[in-house]
Amino acid sequence: MKVLIIEDEELAVKKLRKTLQSVDATAEVVGVADSIRASVNWLENNPTPDLILMDIELADGQSFEIFDKTEVKSTVIFTTSYDEYALKAFKVNSVDYLLKPVQKEDLQTALDKFRNLKNMYGGGHENSPMTVDSLVKELQQKLQPKEFRKRFLVKHAQKLVSVEVDDIAYFYSDGRLNFFKTNDNKKFVVDYTMDELEEMLDPDKYFRISRSFYVSVNSIDQIHDYFGNRLLLNLKPAVDKESIVSREKVTDFKKWMGK
Repeated sequence: MKVLIIEDEELAVKKLRKTLQSVDATAEVVGVADSIRASVNWLENNPTPDLILMDIELADGQSFEIFDKTEVKSTVIFTTSYDEYALKAFKVNSVDYLLKPVQKEDLQTALDKFRNLKNMYGGGHENSPMTVDSLVKELQQKLQPKEFRKRFLVKHAQKLVSVEVDDIAYFYSDGRLNFFKTNDNKKFVVDYTMDELEEMLDPDKYFRISRSFYVSVNSIDQIHDYFGNRLLLNLKPAVDKESIVSREKVTDFKKWMGK
């Protein structure tokens, strides 16, 4: 596989060469260009490489300008420190984009995707428009900020009341109904399953410690070791059932608490 590197930082070029060799010993870097002008000149005077590793921000502008000045037949993997450019990158011949500094496992994944496309469409120099469309949709899903639930409408006595999610300490199930308690110790029935709540709640603020418990970070008063490699939580306000972090959730729970 013949690879052209377009990058204006010498140290980044060295690191990219080294990372590329570590994931594919057969890869051959056939050229390096450090600007839009040099890249256009190289592409117009050399055989088409199989793949281009292209930094988005070059000394003389954004590398997207290269596509306006000459035909780029190669598949491109963009490297960038700014993921805001990613969607635009996918609209050209990009098979992927990597955030700098480029990690070995990320480059390996991108090269695997490149080979799969090459095998699927043959030749490998031009992506199918349908393939690019699917990549753009995939990227849109990743970049589009997810909207989480902001409030719940619940029954209270003979009326409906709206409760802000930020006022909810935790959700729990008694096997028949699901409830939540607010920070001021009010209890309400919620008409959603625990699985549905998992899609609604911001994972930075709420964590599902077991099949029947969802806790907010602010509700955790104390954490105790519990038998079976589990954890027992003291919650505030107090709850009338044990709030136990299941064994398979302990590692992720500790990471979440340590954010």
